[in-house]
Amino acid sequence: MMIHTQIAKAIAKTLDYILSEEEVYNLLETPKQSHLGDVAFPCFTLAKIGKKSPAIIANEIKENLKSEWIHSIEVAGAYVNIFVSQDLSGNHILNQVLTEKSQFGSKPSTGEKVLIDYSSPNIAKPFSMGHLRSTVIGHSLSHLSEKNGYDVVRINHIGDWGTQFGKLIVAYQLWGEKSLIEKEPIKELLKLYVHFHEEAKKDDALNNQARAAFKALENGDEECLTLWKWFREESLKEFETIYQLLGITFDAYTGEAFYNDKMAQVVSELQDKHLLTLSQGAYVVELEDMPPCLITKKDGATLYATRDVTAALYRHQTYQPKKTFYVVGHEQSLHFQQVFQVLKKMGYEWATSLEHVAFGMMLKDGSKMSTRKGKIVLLADVLAEAIETAKRNMNDKNASLLDKELVAKQVGVGAIIFNDLKNLRTHDLEFSLEQMMSFEGDTGPYVQYTFARISTILEKGQYQPKEDTFCSLGEQAWPIIMLLDQFPSLVEKSFDQADPSQVARYSLLLARSFNKYYAHTKILVEDNHKQTKLAFSYAVSLVLKECLRLLGIAAPSQNVINEMS
Repeated sequence: MMIHTQIAKAIAKTLDYILSEEEVYNLLETPKQSHLGDVAFPCFTLAKIGKKSPAIIANEIKENLKSEWIHSIEVAGAYVNIFVSQDLSGNHILNQVLTEKSQFGSKPSTGEKVLIDYSSPNIAKPFSMGHLRSTVIGHSLSHLSEKNGYDVVRINHIGDWGTQFGKLIVAYQLWGEKSLIEKEPIKELLKLYVHFHEEAKKDDALNNQARAAFKALENGDEECLTLWKWFREESLKEFETIYQLLGITFDAYTGEAFYNDKMAQVVSELQDKHLLTLSQGAYVVELEDMPPCLITKKDGATLYATRDVTAALYRHQTYQPKKTFYVVGHEQSLHFQQVFQVLKKMGYEWATSLEHVAFGMMLKDGSKMSTRKGKIVLLADVLAEAIETAKRNMNDKNASLLDKELVAKQVGVGAIIFNDLKNLRTHDLEFSLEQMMSFEGDTGPYVQYTFARISTILEKGQYQPKEDTFCSLGEQAWPIIMLLDQFPSLVEKSFDQADPSQVARYSLLLARSFNKYYAHTKILVEDNHKQTKLAFSYAVSLVLKECLRLLGIAAPSQNVINEMS
C-alpha cells in the first residue's frame, strides 16, 4: 500500500532506523473507525527495545514525525494515530491507477512457474455442481498467480482410471445400447453407472465382474480398451463445452491413466531407498503422526497415492515449478499429507513447495452429492438456467437492449462463479438455485452493474483517460481512495493464502462504496471538479474490472446492461 509505505519510511527515519522500513510497515494497522486515523502505529515492540512505556514512545514519535504525506497526528495510549494528507496521497494513488491501468497491483515477472492441479472431473460421468468449486477456485488462483509475477501451468488431472471403469464396462455389456450412448453419451453412461450400483446391492457377483473387467483393461484387453477410449473422448467433448462457457483453458489433460507406465519406476525407487514395508500382503510407506501410505495392494495394483507421487515427480522434472497447488476437496487432506511426506522421505526437498488448497463440499439437502446414488445437479443445467434468468431480467427491463445473448451469458455465468468464490473456500456450501440466481445484494451481477454504471457515466461525460493532477475530491471519496490503495496488497495476500474470496469481498466493498459516493455526488454537473470526478470514477472502474477478471468473470459493456441496474 502506497500510504503505508510512505508512513513506514517516515517513522523508520524518525526512529533512526532502530526498526527497518519493512519492520515498521509490518507493524502498521488500519484503524477500524475513521476517527482514529487512517494509519496506526503500535509502540509495544519499541517499548521492549527501549525499555520505556509505549505511551511515552508514542508521544516522542508524535513530536518528531514529519512527512508531507501526514496531515495530523494523535496519540491514544500506546498508539500513534496518523491522519493522512488526503489531497496529496489521493493524487499519487489515483495517478498510479490511471497510469498502470490493468497492471495496477501486478508484480514484475519472477521467471518462475506455479503449477495448479484443478477441476479434475471423472470421465464417463457428468460435470456436476460438485466439480464447480475446484474449477473456479483453481481458475481464479491461476489469475492471481500471474498477477503476482508467475508463469502458470494449468493441469486438469482428470479421473480416467480405476475400478469404476470396470463397473461401466460391465454395465454397458449387460444393459447398454450403442445407439443411445452415441446420441447422449454422458447421460446414458450415468444411467448405466447408477443402475450398476443398484443391481450390485442385490448381486455382489457384479462387483467381482467389474474388478475382472478393470484388470482386463489394465492388461490391454482390446474390447475394454476401446470402450474406455470411447468413454474418455466423449467425456472430454462435453467437459470442453462447460470450460468454454466458463472461459477456462488448460495446458494439459494429464489424468491418472497418463502415469500408468511411470509408476513401476517409482515403486522401484521406494524399494531401493528402503521405504517400503510389507503389511498384510500390501506394500506401504510408514509415516510419522499419520497412518501409513498404501503404495501397492496385495495383487500388486497401484493406488491414488502411487499415482500422485508419480505425478509430482513427473511434474517437477517436466516443469520445475516454484510452487504447486492441488485444488481438491478437504476430504482428501490426509491423502495429500501422506503423499507430501512420502516425497520428503524420498529425499525431495521441493516437496515443501506442494500445497493442498482444500475447500468445503457442495452439499445438496445437507449431504454430499453422489454420482453413485444419482444424487447430483448438473453444472450445465445450472449455467443454462442462470443465463436464461439473466435474459428474462433484461427483457423485463428493456427488451431492445443489444447483444442480449452475449451479456446474458456473461451475467448468468458470473453469478454462478461469484456465488461460489465470495465464500471462504474452506466452508461447505449448500446448493441453492434461488441464491445462485439472485442478482441483487452481494452478487457478481451487482459488481458487474456497478462497473457498467461507471462506464456509462464516463461515456456521457466524454471522459478521455489521461494522467492528471487532481483537485480535492472531498470526504465522500476518501474511503474509496483508501480502498484503491489496498488493492496491490490484497492481490498479494489472496495469492499467499490461496483465497480468491478476499478479491470477491473486496470487489463488493468497492462497488458499494462507489454507489454510496454516486448517491451523494453529482459527477456530470458542469463544474471545476467534473474532470477530477470522472478520472476518479475511471480509476474505480479499472480496479473493479480487474477484480472481476481475477475471479474469472467478464465485465459486460455499459451500453447493454446499465439500464438493468
